[in-house]
Amino acid sequence: MIMIGIAGGTGSGKTTFALALQAAAGEDSVIISQDSYYVANTHLSFEERLKINYDHPDAFEDQLLIEHLQKLRRGEPIEVPIYDFTAYVRTDRTIPVRPRRIVLVEGILVLANPELRSLFDLKVFVDTDPDVRLLRRLTRDVKERGRSLESVHHQYLSTVKPMHEAFVEPSKKYADLIVPQGGRNQVALETVAALLRQYLDQGRSPRRNGEMEP
Repeated sequence: MIMIGIAGGTGSGKTTFALALQAAAGEDSVIISQDSYYVANTHLSFEERLKINYDHPDAFEDQLLIEHLQKLRRGEPIEVPIYDFTAYVRTDRTIPVRPRRIVLVEGILVLANPELRSLFDLKVFVDTDPDVRLLRRLTRDVKERGRSLESVHHQYLSTVKPMHEAFVEPSKKYADLIVPQGGRNQVALETVAALLRQYLDQGRSPRRNGEMEP
C-alpha cells in the first residue's frame, strides 16, 4: 500500500490534484479528506459552532484519522465520517472504505501533524497564489456550502489567512514534492501518476517464485 498526503491552503487545488491521481490510478485507489474528520461538536449549539476556528489544527480529530489510516495499513476496512458543512457538525452517518493499494489523503493540515505526516510514503504540497485561493473559496462556500459572501470574507480575514500563515504554509517544508497550480500542473500530475501506475503494474506482475508483488 502507498499512502500519499496532499496538503495546501484552502482553494489551492488539493482535491483536484487528488481526483486526477485517482483517475490515473483507477479503482484500486481511494481519496480520504481530512475535512471528514472535523471534531463532531454535536454537544454545541449552532451559534457556538459558528464561533469555532475551523482552520486551526485543534478543529480536526486527527487521532481518529490516524487510527483509520493505520487500520487500512493492516488491511482492515474503516467507516469514514460524513461532515455537514451547512450545520458545522459531524453527522452520525459514515461511508465504508475498504483497503486499497493507493490511499490519497488530502487536507489543509495533513502535513502539520508529525504523527499523521509519518504515515505517508509521499508528501505533496499544492502551492497556489493567495488571490486565486480566495476566489475559489468564495465560489465554493457560497455555491456548495450555503454561506453568504460576507461570512466567507469575514472568516477568511479572521481565521483562514492567519491560520494559513501560522500552520499551513510552514508545513510546506515537510513536502517531498511542491506542486504549483495544483491539478492544473500537468507535468507534476503526470510524474506522480506514472509512479502510481508503475507501482500498480508491479503488483500485477508475477515474481520469479510465482508470488505477487506486495
